[in-house]
Amino acid sequence: GLDNAPENLELAASLKRDAPNCEFIGMDATAMGFPDGVFDVVACVQNGICAFGADRELLVREALRVTRPGGIAIFSSYSELVWDERLAWFELQAEEGLVGEIDRERTGGGTIVCRDGFRAGSLGENGFAELCGRIGYPFTVTQVDDSSVFCELTRPPL
Repeated sequence: GLDNAPENLELAASLKRDAPNCEFIGMDATAMGFPDGVFDVVACVQNGICAFGADRELLVREALRVTRPGGIAIFSSYSELVWDERLAWFELQAEEGLVGEIDRERTGGGTIVCRDGFRAGSLGENGFAELCGRIGYPFTVTQVDDSSVFCELTRPPL
């Protein structure tokens, strides 16, 4: 697992228990220090594609770079069908001081904006299709349980 926040890495390491095959590394997901084509699968879930604040196309291209030919890169975002639940979850996060207060005037249209500068958008089926169309690799987009949208890209074989 990758993260650039030391506290998240510490928490992940403390939760991994007896999973010796898990490793957590401090690294920028848009500029990974891995060689080309070393992973069968690269996954960026829980809306990382929209919450990192990174260039989405750069993030996808970097994930595909470290994916072996014939391998897959998977990204997920929230469905617009869970907007109320998602906003309520962020409100709870704000109450606990984990994110800033929700900026109600700027929040909407799938994007939650906090007064501390945190911003989390979402990508629906059309957004993923547009992004993947620019990249040019085969992809599928699937909505699951009316809560999440998953995009799977396949790195073409050599």
